[in-house]
Amino acid sequence: MPHSIDPVARLGGAVKRYGQLVALDGAQLQLQRGELLALLGPNGTGKSTAIGLLLGLIRADAGSVELFGQHPQRIEARRRIGVMLQNAELPPTLRVGELLRLTASYYPAPRALAESAELAGVADLLGRHYAKLSGGQQRRVQFALALCGRPELLFLDEPTVGMDIEARQKLWATIRQLIAEGCSVLLTTHYLEEAEALADRVCVMSRGRMIHEGTVDQLRARVALKRIRCLSALPLDTVCGWPEVNEVRRENERLHITATEAEAVVRRLLAADPHLRELEVQRAGLVEAFTELTRDADEAADAHQREAA
Repeated sequence: MPHSIDPVARLGGAVKRYGQLVALDGAQLQLQRGELLALLGPNGTGKSTAIGLLLGLIRADAGSVELFGQHPQRIEARRRIGVMLQNAELPPTLRVGELLRLTASYYPAPRALAESAELAGVADLLGRHYAKLSGGQQRRVQFALALCGRPELLFLDEPTVGMDIEARQKLWATIRQLIAEGCSVLLTTHYLEEAEALADRVCVMSRGRMIHEGTVDQLRARVALKRIRCLSALPLDTVCGWPEVNEVRRENERLHITATEAEAVVRRLLAADPHLRELEVQRAGLVEAFTELTRDADEAADAHQREAA
């Protein structure tokens, strides 16, 4: 994917403290034009602080923060972004169409109301009062408000919370369309399958630091685990005792095995069970890679604190 030389958003060694708490500790991040970067991490790792800095809602104590090469609080930069945060306080008495018209009026070249509504899947809600919508419907309206100004950079903070599967897939399709048109997206999500489906790059955070940045495949490659599934009557205790096996469970007759050396485990399975059927082997998904990476980072940080104490 071709990138512009200058990033559309950048954190350069950003530090943010709240009293004794260090929310961001030298955070480095760059987002290029036309890409989706997923910012991942457990709760309390600094994701919301990083977004707050890029939006100009808070100021860094040290380091640099840029939005389109400018300070994030400059109106010239802010007019080029769309934002969908986890919590949105919107006028409850307004109808959806009124909210869209009001928000679009703040931008120099907004989308037509019908286009924004169609992209976000809210065309059937335009005459409804926002306060009377379900949580999932309100999230779709918030997405429409984020994209109605034709932003060059879209901030999506847990965008699909509360949405059903159909609405989530519709939002994914729209995000892909926006990226194809050149829009950049900074996404935070706890649904790792969402990041796996959408992200060009992922940035994993732990305790205010960026501990990994790269493609989904690069993140997976850091973890040697593979998943094995098969139909077998072998006892769990037998399989669990094999040195290459990290975890094993049974669902009905199917064994689900996580292993570091899949080939060795497959040979053991075939030798131990002549009636083995429906054997499948898959590499680790983003969930396993994310879990192992953040666990290792936490253990290293705890060890460092013990040594410093």
